[in-house]
Amino acid sequence: MLVRVGSRGSRLALRQAELAAEALRRPGVEIALVPITTAGDKDRTRPFGEIGERGVFVKELEEALLAGRIDVAVHSAKDMTSTDTEGLVVGAYLARDDPRDALCGAPEIRPGMRIGTASVRRRAQLLALEPTLSIEGLRGNIDTRLRKRGERGLDAIVLAACGLDRLGLDAEIGLRFDPEQLLPEAGQGAVALQVRAGEEELVARAGHEETMRRVEAERAVVAVIGGGCLAPVAAHHDGTTLTAMIADEDGAWVERRSGSSPEELATQLLELVPR
Repeated sequence: MLVRVGSRGSRLALRQAELAAEALRRPGVEIALVPITTAGDKDRTRPFGEIGERGVFVKELEEALLAGRIDVAVHSAKDMTSTDTEGLVVGAYLARDDPRDALCGAPEIRPGMRIGTASVRRRAQLLALEPTLSIEGLRGNIDTRLRKRGERGLDAIVLAACGLDRLGLDAEIGLRFDPEQLLPEAGQGAVALQVRAGEEELVARAGHEETMRRVEAERAVVAVIGGGCLAPVAAHHDGTTLTAMIADEDGAWVERRSGSSPEELATQLLELVPR
């Protein structure tokens, strides 16, 4: 049986697709990797909110899955929308890697630093930690952003620790932020295997149940809040407690709540949003 595995074409995405292929491969199953270019890959300069809807790194993969051109779509779980696209489901998550954010170029946050990131979630929390920071937009794949840090003379950039680890670039990390400082994006550190509804068995053997439990709780919070990846919203489950956050884009206020029910946490946070 041939299983066509779709992935973005970046070095990190292909590495994650290889990890998925390793988990899916078994006697009688042949894996074919199918690189697909997404809207987020085509436009590497404009902020995500100007490109289009949320999920700018997943839409084309989902279209290929629905059209039958691939059988499995491999995503960084944090890039996905908080609700499933009609006809598709996440059939499995690989075992989660480090979900934390990483500071590259410096060992700590200092007043007045110039820090590069395209994430409004990171921007809001960084400015809440240190209001004198200058947060500058920075897009591109991991290698590009690391290069741009030097070219633009930035003091540091913030990336997902898991991506650096997967590419063997962990030496670039000066600090791994505690989630108490920077609450991660829902799903960060996890790789999602998306399939057509009813075909979950295709990826079931690759699944890590504890990762699914945590990530699905995180996605559920964001789904109720309605923030997705374009609003300063975050959610992280440490195995015991689910914590969610909503913030002002410039860090003027940050509200966090912890508990066990995604719906209750989301409702509490929405009540705190200034009108």
